[in-house]
Amino acid sequence: MILSTLFLIQIIITILFCILAAIFDIKKNFVPEKLTYVLLFFGLISNMILSLISNNIKFILASIISMTITYAITYLLWKLKMWGGGDVMLFTAIATVIPNGLNIDFLNIFPQLSIYPFAFSVVVNSILVSFPFLMIFFITLIIKNEIFKNHPTHLITLLNIGNLRNLIHSTLNKTIPINDLEEGNIVNDYYFDDEYIIELISDLDGNLEVFRSKNEIESKYYFKSISAGGITREDMFLIKIMSAQGYIGKDISIKITFPFAPAIFVGLIISIFFGDIMMLFTKNVFLVI
Repeated sequence: MILSTLFLIQIIITILFCILAAIFDIKKNFVPEKLTYVLLFFGLISNMILSLISNNIKFILASIISMTITYAITYLLWKLKMWGGGDVMLFTAIATVIPNGLNIDFLNIFPQLSIYPFAFSVVVNSILVSFPFLMIFFITLIIKNEIFKNHPTHLITLLNIGNLRNLIHSTLNKTIPINDLEEGNIVNDYYFDDEYIIELISDLDGNLEVFRSKNEIESKYYFKSISAGGITREDMFLIKIMSAQGYIGKDISIKITFPFAPAIFVGLIISIFFGDIMMLFTKNVFLVI
């Protein structure tokens, strides 16, 4: 009974933190590191308490293993620019708090278990449920920016690959004043010639990287964000200082990012009460066959 109560506390705390993460991601376009670190340390401490109470090391051991594996895999996906660093840490924190499948008898929660850790079920569910969110997000941007009103030919020739690419580019990118730049923004290619800028960015060792331009007739170099995590606070200040001192212009192009934390929250809820969507689908398919 005591263990089930502690499991319940872990679930409630994780849900609350995911709600906060979703709110931050929608309003600020990033998940604060402090939020995820607090949840991660709560996971380690709560599973240590479970191990001490039950006199069984499996709880804290599973927590550490789940945390390490989840971070390694989601970090790789972050490097592939599939999502931001805050999402990686949120997945890792969830894995630390709830490393195994749930089985709380007095709540009648018996979700469909998977062959991999619980956090992976959250990852899979989050990716699957993100597609409807992504479509709604994309359509909202199109309506808000009046893309078809300004470019009516896009609607007529939407099946054309070139027009579809232009539609995606014009919808998911925007130019803003550098003074409005915020931490977590993903900076698109910014072209320049002044080699002193290379030195400034290299010394910072942040989320910006300089590349040599293929078309050196216009500009020799360009810098951009190197991952979906977006620029750091130091990167932001550097860009603003360079703009204020005249090394670069007053405007910059950034990507409009999809807030993934709400999908993580929904994926978590589905994982807790229903289980792994892929496992449920596979089970139903085999039952039908």
